Amino acid sequence: MKALPLPAGWKLFHTLAALILLMTALVLATHPLGVDGLRSAIRATARSSFALFLLTFLASTLVTLLPGPPSRQLLRERRYLGLAFAFSHTVHGVLIYLYAQRYPELFWAGRSTLANIPGSVGYLFILLLSLTSFKAPMRLLGPRLWKGLHSTGTWVLAAVFCLSFYKRIPMGGWYPLAFALIVAAIALKLIAKQVQRARRAAPALSH
Repeated sequence: MKALPLPAGWKLFHTLAALILLMTALVLATHPLGVDGLRSAIRATARSSFALFLLTFLASTLVTLLPGPPSRQLLRERRYLGLAFAFSHTVHGVLIYLYAQRYPELFWAGRSTLANIPGSVGYLFILLLSLTSFKAPMRLLGPRLWKGLHSTGTWVLAAVFCLSFYKRIPMGGWYPLAFALIVAAIALKLIAKQVQRARRAAPALSH
């Protein structure tokens, strides 16, 4: 199977960012009531963020389990997909902030400060991962620290998504599917790690 003729590099990031802004504007425009528009836009950007995170999270996994041009193309574009995820979730965060400022009673209904901690930790790691996606911070950290930070950060974000979707399963809608998808993605990543270990061990066993 050939790799898809998609934009690459910064062109891919700019295309995805423009699509996210267009989607957000359309959602807000089609909901004349402010609160409904904000809630719908928050849900829409949550979905775009999750989709982009899954692609970033699974890029190396797919190369291991399904090697071929499409998976290798995905891995090559992982940096820009990750930055597009950060952009999408920044828009998501801005919308949440506007919702909390304009409708504090609705925002805090059934919500506590403690419940915001996982999301805040997630945003901290998004900031760290985004800043260290550029050459100067990468050189400053060095390969070992950089790899450790990005590996830890992606797992923390996966855990935050998992917890967020798990808590919302009783609400129905897309949350049960989203929870199943993140659990499946985590399982696939763990399987890929086992496959990589087995492949590294195979030459040693053959001697």
